[in-house]
Amino acid sequence: MLNQFSDCVSALERISSNLWWSWQAGGDQLWARLSPQIWEECQHSPKALLRQLGDDLTAVLSDQPSLREEILEWDQRLTDALSADETWHSEVGAPCEGGVVYFCSEFGLHESIATYSGGLGILAGDHVKSASDLGLPFSAVGLLYRNGYVQQRLNAEGGQEAEFLTFNFEDYPAVLAVNESGQTLRVEAPLLDGETCQCQVWEMSVGRVKLYLLDADLEENPPEVRALTAKLYGGDHITRIQQELILGVGGVRALRALDINPRVYHLNEGHSSFLNLERLRELKEAGVSWSESVAQVRSSSVFTTHTPVEAGHDRFDHETAWRGLQWFGETMGMSREEVLKLGQWPDETDSTALFNMTLLAMQTCEHLNGVAALHGEVSRQMFKRFWGDIPTDQVPITSVTNGVHAPTWQSEPVRRFLFEGLGELGPERWIEDETWSTVAQLSNESLWAAKSSSRRALIELARRREATRRERLGLPVWEDRLDPNALTIGFARRFATYKRASLIFSEMDRLIRILEAAPGPVQLFFAGKAHPADEGGKALVKAVYEASEHPALKGRVLLIEDYDIDVGRAMVQGSDVWLNNPRRPKEASGTSGMKVAMNGGLNLSILDGWWPEGYNGDNGWAIGEEKEYSDPEIQDREDAMSLYHLLENEVIPTFFDRGADGLPQRWLESSKSAIASCTPQFHSHRQVRDYVRALYSIAR
Repeated sequence: MLNQFSDCVSALERISSNLWWSWQAGGDQLWARLSPQIWEECQHSPKALLRQLGDDLTAVLSDQPSLREEILEWDQRLTDALSADETWHSEVGAPCEGGVVYFCSEFGLHESIATYSGGLGILAGDHVKSASDLGLPFSAVGLLYRNGYVQQRLNAEGGQEAEFLTFNFEDYPAVLAVNESGQTLRVEAPLLDGETCQCQVWEMSVGRVKLYLLDADLEENPPEVRALTAKLYGGDHITRIQQELILGVGGVRALRALDINPRVYHLNEGHSSFLNLERLRELKEAGVSWSESVAQVRSSSVFTTHTPVEAGHDRFDHETAWRGLQWFGETMGMSREEVLKLGQWPDETDSTALFNMTLLAMQTCEHLNGVAALHGEVSRQMFKRFWGDIPTDQVPITSVTNGVHAPTWQSEPVRRFLFEGLGELGPERWIEDETWSTVAQLSNESLWAAKSSSRRALIELARRREATRRERLGLPVWEDRLDPNALTIGFARRFATYKRASLIFSEMDRLIRILEAAPGPVQLFFAGKAHPADEGGKALVKAVYEASEHPALKGRVLLIEDYDIDVGRAMVQGSDVWLNNPRRPKEASGTSGMKVAMNGGLNLSILDGWWPEGYNGDNGWAIGEEKEYSDPEIQDREDAMSLYHLLENEVIPTFFDRGADGLPQRWLESSKSAIASCTPQFHSHRQVRDYVRALYSIAR
């Protein structure tokens, strides 16, 4: 018996040391069985759970023999998953032999790991998980943030207040990388004015993939340097450029210290563009000519742009850029003007033009892509100037439409529904489009039960969050009118102004008339953070909160505090309708609506980002028209009118149109259409396979 306890404790340590469990069916339940209360208190961190249980773990295990057996089974499953030789990558001839490394400033892997702020990080996390599932020789590089991203606290008036927590990296599934002599690995990264900093490297296991995260919080660094990796997207432009030097230059040096020399470098957004300057420096020291060095770096580099608004690209004034790049100029024998030209338009004549990280990536990467078909078109138009006088359709920027990792985002009830209906070709495996068409034949009753279960889970989470907020502020108990049978509309994303979080409230009287005339209850959930420096975004947060306090809406409209992966997962799983109304064409892709569709929810969305590729007329609704506006006020008004019309005449009537069995038959047919049409097309497995075929396999 003692050996079995010891084996179980060792197995739990191994399982907790790899995030693989987090996207397996039943993963959360495994840990919750050890202690439901601690599991919630520690924000779903297995390492923290085991640490807090301490010596009590043996007592917990002794009372649950079936749990001991389950733990050992999970341990064996993990071993089998990591050691399997036959993968998609091997089956298609190993096109990425030599390896791919993926650089990003944030990775959204799990709510217990504070390395993300929003969509970019979630996309990166899903990309890594699919790379693992598909068996790619793949690694990733980022930064480890001691204080993470801002924690959102809503005050009594609904204003957003920023709070930064301090995270214990020992509670992460990460270990410090060591050198050949077993000492903690250190790499040096350049900062401003010739200064440098020391960084240690944390290795995090995400299935088969190793994610390397640089951390400058070391005693040998001065306090202001230690703070550089404290906050994600924190500080001013001086902090930002130094973070990007650590990520790009320090990241390459970390790879070399770990003897990792991949064939392909994938730059996910411009934050990591300095990595190619370090690669040019390496080639220079190896005696390779400048022209050959540039050719080698460009041919092996893939760059993904996510921002269809020029102001959204990282840019630095000349003085700041040179302070950060003087080390490169001196090493390469290049003048200040030659170095700064690498971050400018080729035809730029203004000597004071800003140094643009996206343009640096374009100078040093041959393989370029946007993140949706429409975004590819917008990017070709935006960056046409880079290639001079050529037709827009010949600009060498392709597109790979984003995807989401279905096992991470599909609810347990929906996964069971699909597995029971499709057998082994359920959500645990990648399957092709034609197989998903059989979803239409599955039981409406079973799907409705799965959706109802997910809706109840969302309501429970929302109530817990609001109760916690009110207890903290000493507010009275919330006037709760949430209903598990109500039509549930969700809106969750970064509160940037162009996303128009408050559009549905723009004509409050009309919205109230629509809701009061509905044949059944309708409720709305909102979640989202504004960047601490974004006053417009914070104003939107407050506007949504104030709308939720309107006497006619109070109790059935709720702004959920502190949007994170836990909230996001509940929202996409529990919402019947997903509201998405950015100002077209400013949304590069968006991925939350993909997750909703995979859970049988219906999108009510502007035809922007991914939705023009996903909308088929039967799996949701399109707000407004596919046209350009010169006046944003007219655009907002017309889109709002379209939104109200659809709510009143399509969305609400369809949901409450019940058959003799009490089920919304037309709604459920559309729900199954959403699952069948969007799961294979917008799965991150498809996305990663597209990267392999269109970009990774041709990069050298």
